[in-house]
Amino acid sequence: MTRAWVRELTGWLSAAAVALITAGAVASSARADLLFRDSDSLVVAMLARSVLSGESLDWAMSSVLFLPESAAFTALDAGTSVDANGLFAISAVVNLLAVYGAIRLVAGRARAGRAPVAWSVIALSVFGVLAMTDISASREALDLASLQLTTTYYSATVVGVIVTIGVVRRMIDRRTLTAWPSVTLGVVAFVSTLSNPLYAAWATIPLVIVLAIAARRPDLRSQTPVLIIVLLAGTALGFLSRIPLAAWITKTGVGYVQPEQWHESIDYYVRLVGDRMQSPPGVIGLLIIAALLVYAVVRTVRPRHPGSQLVAAMAWLAPVVVVVGAIALGTHAARYLQPMAFAPVLALVAAPHALRVGESARRTVTVMAGVALLIFGVLSIPRLADAATRPDADLTCVTDWVDASGRTGAGQFWTVRLPTLHLADASRLVQVDHQLNAYAWLVNRTDFLVGEVSFLVEDSQTVPWDLPEGVLPETIVDCGRYSILDFGSETLPLGPQRS
Repeated sequence: MTRAWVRELTGWLSAAAVALITAGAVASSARADLLFRDSDSLVVAMLARSVLSGESLDWAMSSVLFLPESAAFTALDAGTSVDANGLFAISAVVNLLAVYGAIRLVAGRARAGRAPVAWSVIALSVFGVLAMTDISASREALDLASLQLTTTYYSATVVGVIVTIGVVRRMIDRRTLTAWPSVTLGVVAFVSTLSNPLYAAWATIPLVIVLAIAARRPDLRSQTPVLIIVLLAGTALGFLSRIPLAAWITKTGVGYVQPEQWHESIDYYVRLVGDRMQSPPGVIGLLIIAALLVYAVVRTVRPRHPGSQLVAAMAWLAPVVVVVGAIALGTHAARYLQPMAFAPVLALVAAPHALRVGESARRTVTVMAGVALLIFGVLSIPRLADAATRPDADLTCVTDWVDASGRTGAGQFWTVRLPTLHLADASRLVQVDHQLNAYAWLVNRTDFLVGEVSFLVEDSQTVPWDLPEGVLPETIVDCGRYSILDFGSETLPLGPQRS
């Protein structure tokens, strides 16, 4: 019989191969814009760089603080010598490996007749396939699985939700309440909520519903109330701990709640589904999710063990709760629906039974599949590296000019963030709106202390400037898709901060 550590090591190596294959495919598609260049996607990298520079920190964040993501990216940045794009590529692989670790926790302990490692790898592979069916360059497309490869779109929250389900499943399987799993559950709920309030919608609410229903079972009546209390306490403490950080939170979750727009929300999400159905990969992805949801329901109504039933129930209930909640609150953001991509995959590890074939045949299939994954994983490394090192002459033109100028300029959010990240000194570009007011959104507000700028960077996404009458640039530097409006010795004062 294969030793446990050999099985686990094989699982991690296979997961690494799946992560490389997935990251290489996504990074080579139009989705690469979201991985490497999208202005929203850069906040964690910019925050990490700000921390490592030792400068004063006065960040203006959204309702999401990206605490685990920023800690992980800062550690990678401090421990490696690769550039920002290289770190994004590495983070994509690491994020998928974190998903595997969380799925492996959900799959439960290995014992006779079970193959949790193999099924965890299969579940990650299915999630990888879903990510590879995401081919849109738009951040608002219903391409949800590939968001896990970014540093910004709630990757740590996804892992936190899966870990929560895994811890609860393990505690139910043991049929006993012990200190460390309970503490782990509370800490995960606390940190996840502190960083991102969406955790409450993705994990706390649906899991409390499942546990409340499970409490009707005589064998779970003593466990479920404690699990519910720990989960709710951790979530509540996370919300309370956000109060001291209010100065960094420029828009609370309340600002996103618009229940009167529920009808527009339905139209919005239906349109996203329709857009995804316009491509064969999009249809394939939707069919996979639908099949997994049906399988999850079947697994729920035909349970073998309480732990299996809980996982299967969360695999379909979490997406339902999130979709209904997103519509009821009148939201208009595809990223809020990520449980539609990762939760159904958990149905595959709800009851990870070993296939009923001979030991030698099973071992042969496992070895062959593992070798194939490793080969394709290794072959995907150059593909991922090529995507991360692809030259951008227009961007280089801007950063070289700004670095050489020794002066400070400005640009609007959707234009300036990518050049800012790649500058030798990020403070040389300040984020403003079209009237030159300091735009305090996902940026370090200490940048605005400069007070004035002498050039502006613009591109096709720039809203036409509203400058003082008679103020014209001395020269316009052509950098391809960018233009630099150089005002020479004349300076433009920054207006008051807004967000």
